[in-house]
Amino acid sequence: MSNTIRLTVSQALVRYLAALRVEFTHVDGRTEVVPYVGGAFAIFGHGNVTGLGESLHQVRAQLPTYRAHNEQGMANAAIAYAKANFRQRIMAVTSSIGPGATNMVTSAALAHVGRLPVLLLPGDVFVTRLPDPVLQQVEDFEQGDISANDCFRPVTRYFDRITRPEQLLVALPRAIQVLTDPAQCGPVCLALPQDVQTFAFDWPAEFFEPAVIRFRRPPAEQRELDDAVALLKTARKPMLVAGGGVLYSQAWAALRDFADAHGIPVVESQAGKGSLAWDHPLNLGAIGVTGSPAANAAAAECDVVFAVGTRLQDFTTGSHSLFSHAKLLSLNVQPFDAGKKRGQALVADACAGLAQLSAALGDWRADAAWTDMSRARAAAWVARVTELTLNVPTDTLPYDAEVIGAVRESAADMGLDSGTNDLVVCAAGTLPAELHKLWRSGLPGNYHMDYAYSTMGYEVAGGLGAKLARPEREVFVLVGDGSYMMLNAELATSVMLGRKIIVVILDNRGYGCIERLQVNSGGASFNNMLDDCIPEGGQPSSIDFAMHGRSMGAEAVHVQDVAELRRELVRARAATKSQVLVIDTTHRRTTDDGGTWWEVALPEVSPRPDAMAAQARYVEAKKKQFH
Repeated sequence: MSNTIRLTVSQALVRYLAALRVEFTHVDGRTEVVPYVGGAFAIFGHGNVTGLGESLHQVRAQLPTYRAHNEQGMANAAIAYAKANFRQRIMAVTSSIGPGATNMVTSAALAHVGRLPVLLLPGDVFVTRLPDPVLQQVEDFEQGDISANDCFRPVTRYFDRITRPEQLLVALPRAIQVLTDPAQCGPVCLALPQDVQTFAFDWPAEFFEPAVIRFRRPPAEQRELDDAVALLKTARKPMLVAGGGVLYSQAWAALRDFADAHGIPVVESQAGKGSLAWDHPLNLGAIGVTGSPAANAAAAECDVVFAVGTRLQDFTTGSHSLFSHAKLLSLNVQPFDAGKKRGQALVADACAGLAQLSAALGDWRADAAWTDMSRARAAAWVARVTELTLNVPTDTLPYDAEVIGAVRESAADMGLDSGTNDLVVCAAGTLPAELHKLWRSGLPGNYHMDYAYSTMGYEVAGGLGAKLARPEREVFVLVGDGSYMMLNAELATSVMLGRKIIVVILDNRGYGCIERLQVNSGGASFNNMLDDCIPEGGQPSSIDFAMHGRSMGAEAVHVQDVAELRRELVRARAATKSQVLVIDTTHRRTTDDGGTWWEVALPEVSPRPDAMAAQARYVEAKKKQFH
């Protein structure tokens, strides 16, 4: 008779998670075996406190539990933790049933779109159904097995509802397989009925001795590799688009070596920024709608686009108008992505595929004139970034670029290198565009952006998750007032946990990014800026963000200008507690350099002449799209 251990479902689940180990690769190439699950975020309620909560308490020394303030916030933090660890480690997240669970659905969608791992463990209603309907239970008049947790089905890679203890023997390994698979990676939801959490079972002892996780790096199939080599050798002016897959594969050295060996300029998507050091002579910077002039000029002239580890999102491709004239080669571990837009697919891990392809290309190089032009463009853009971020006028409100420059230069003020130590977190508004162009990342992972789902409110929680993953780095959260108001509770969590983050709030008094889009698309300014939204009998909005930060336990100040911001950033860097720095900015000024068309559907009929003029421009721009 095999050796067994009698435990509840919850006890077995957390013991299994605590036992998981992973071969973790650091940025510098060192490897070590560490716990795969870095901890669990939990907000307890009647659906999880007596089952999973009691079990987490038993293993708190091996699997730490962190108390959060909002379920979406804690799930966002867990996702950021995984992202900052290049998907090599995860956190689990547990909530009660009802609103606690559905608060995490947005986070599940964020992780699903961004191909990021997180283990969601929402409580569920009684499997026996004897007390139905319980508090917070969603009842369906036609399907008796439906619960609120079924909302997770379309936004997770794997969903299961554990209705018997022994199901966990299959569901847990399957969940970990999905979380660690380079192509399938994404959120997993194991819904846990509150009574099932407490059911006991005799578990095989060997279940709690899982093998060390080692990530697969699948190579390219020879026929596809041969076809890729043949296509690239036809190119005179190739361009490489580095996506998030380069970072998750930890292929930055392979990317650098490939670019150097073959003279190919590199441009970076939002997810791929930081794949190549900002000052590498062939790094043309950001591509697409939020791209640099150097990158977008290359995109307009290239003859082959080599897309590595990118989903080819519309912001990267200019809604598939920017380089629709060029041939497309897509190296991606996920066949779904590799086959997009009828591109030639090379299905492989980014690191393995780049090494194979480079070896097969031998001494082939892009045209020397193309490589030389790319170097000149890259150098000119580096100089222009310095100019944009440091030349601060004193007669007008600052805008995002000047705040970004202040953050960067505050490191130099302390004799530090911001390119290697400073990690910036952002997600929504105008800031992603400015940061994509202007942030300088000298180390992979120092640019942390959710611009897949672009979730307003991700920023503060994401900063906390990044700090948990990278405690040695200074984590800056750059966030607009609109996003900050959406979700800021995990600022208090960062103080409680002693995980310092520096939150820089750019207050432009409204949804400035969308107001610009609204007006530039021929619409009237409406329902975006706070001063325009006061009804009769209402009062102007007056929000003291510094006072709010102090009320959450952080140290906070509202600065008067960029010069004071820079001084306060020096103080904030030396502090040990989370910081909030607020500065008034304008949404009217943006960085005009670079950028390209982005498709936003416009009305075919409108009484506004401006709207009809914009619609005409829209129709003309669509002629450049890939069909």
